[in-house]
Amino acid sequence: MVERFLKQTHFESVEDYNKHLEFIIPEHFNFAYDVMDEWAKEWPDGLALLWTNDQGEERRTTFAQLKEQTDQAASYLLTLGIGKNDPVMLILKRRYEWWVVMLALHKIGAIVIPATHMLTKHDIVYRDTRASVKAIICVDDPYVMSQVEAALPESPTTEVLVAVTAGKPGEPEIPKTGADAHVRWHDWQREWQSAPPFVRPAHVNDNDDTMLMYFTSGTSGEPKMVAHDYLYAMGHLTTGVFWHNLHRGSLHLTVADTGWGKAVWGKFYGQWFAGATVFVFDHEKFNADTLLRQIEKYRVTSFCAPPTIYRFMIREDLSRYDLSSLEYCTTAGEALNPAVFDKFYEKTGIRMMEGFGQTETTMTLGTFPWMTPKPGSMGIPNAQYNIDLIRADGSPCEDGEKGEIVVRVDRRKPIGLFKEYYRDEELTQEAWHDGLYHTGDMAWRDEDGYYWFEGRIDDVIKSSGYRIGPFEVESALMTHPAVVECAITGVPDDIRGMVVKATVVLGKEWKDKAGDALVKELQQHVKRETAPYKYPRIVEFVDELPKTISGKIRRVEIRKKDAGKA
Repeated sequence: MVERFLKQTHFESVEDYNKHLEFIIPEHFNFAYDVMDEWAKEWPDGLALLWTNDQGEERRTTFAQLKEQTDQAASYLLTLGIGKNDPVMLILKRRYEWWVVMLALHKIGAIVIPATHMLTKHDIVYRDTRASVKAIICVDDPYVMSQVEAALPESPTTEVLVAVTAGKPGEPEIPKTGADAHVRWHDWQREWQSAPPFVRPAHVNDNDDTMLMYFTSGTSGEPKMVAHDYLYAMGHLTTGVFWHNLHRGSLHLTVADTGWGKAVWGKFYGQWFAGATVFVFDHEKFNADTLLRQIEKYRVTSFCAPPTIYRFMIREDLSRYDLSSLEYCTTAGEALNPAVFDKFYEKTGIRMMEGFGQTETTMTLGTFPWMTPKPGSMGIPNAQYNIDLIRADGSPCEDGEKGEIVVRVDRRKPIGLFKEYYRDEELTQEAWHDGLYHTGDMAWRDEDGYYWFEGRIDDVIKSSGYRIGPFEVESALMTHPAVVECAITGVPDDIRGMVVKATVVLGKEWKDKAGDALVKELQQHVKRETAPYKYPRIVEFVDELPKTISGKIRRVEIRKKDAGKA
């Protein structure tokens, strides 16, 4: 499959990859037809999806079966009046149907808007009105459905509601759950299988049509509406084939909510380009032991998760699990502390391969199979992007100098880079101007070309004339055995401008030791591990850190909380 879209499919080195990566771009590329339906022809019995849940249910779906189901689903959606360019919000958690509906919407040219199940009425109204959402397809969860119904009076464009039930065809209609008992919910389980035979529309899409939109989880401010075209899916070929190092027969698990962009990074496009099996564990609450048992039971070969997940995994006694099937592990979503890398390698013998990107991009920096990872480094630029580091005045940084990560787009728009912030030209211009896309993320580059994350521009702490990146202090703290997670923020100070604050989650065996003595111990530890001026003058112990649905730490919430105390 890969040979259809790349002029060269195997690379021996960084130099080879950088020099010879070149895409073959069809005129009207559509992932559902050009990849998934082609797999159904070439390898009909290949296992496309292995889904299980925390209730012990299991579904194994071949490429041929998935084509049948997505054709049927596409036909059903057309009968509901959903068609080309119609925005459709999906709130489906990790239900099996998310994969079917995603492909079906691609087949009819609709615009997919994945969303988290934790949205409130306010969140849904915001999304409905900003994107003119025509239809919402959601789980039959009482909370989700009630919030959707409550949003309807303020959502004039929303015409169609579909609930995906957990029952079987022919069971009674789902109960009404919201305040308005007259709202009509279509019952997916009862209706979709009776749809007429699917007829592919004559003209589904052009390459620059909008295919997918994500409202960014955001570490600050209101969510931005990120619009992607149909080539965004092709941009993830490098994610699955080269960064995840997948192939036919791989069984890949990425830990991600389907409302988060990481789901299409690790549970959809790139993995199926490679012909791998996407493994899904549908669960309500994360538990490291349960997740490790799933890897052991199903013999998962490839695993990807944010560093947060790895932090909890290495707290388990990994000798109790048979993880011998694991061949390759990757991480993204936030910066990886070297201490976590080292501990995981010590316990499993597997070196985690880090990657970096945003909701606005596919993988822009990564550690590839032909590279030796440096613990804590995001790797090197992905050859499909022209990456650079710049100073505040726009001039290029030297090696070892901190600057903003930018994508140079003066010659061409890279495959995988977003189209725009939908309906917000001003915000688009702020991030994308003068031939550059500004990521807003700070890093430095070493003499080997590896990039090292420093933090968001807004997170950098200026104290007594020094610029302190939160990640470097967090990495130092993470090497102390008491610390499970931590967040570094700045607190206003009359003398120093700002002082460093550490918000710390302790391991359960350390919680009864929280106090002044441990504070001093952590402060001294940071002084030994990094420059003394970077140590946290304030340390607060908490049970958990505020995070986005994607697992990123919301330092802005900590700063707002501290400002409220002042």
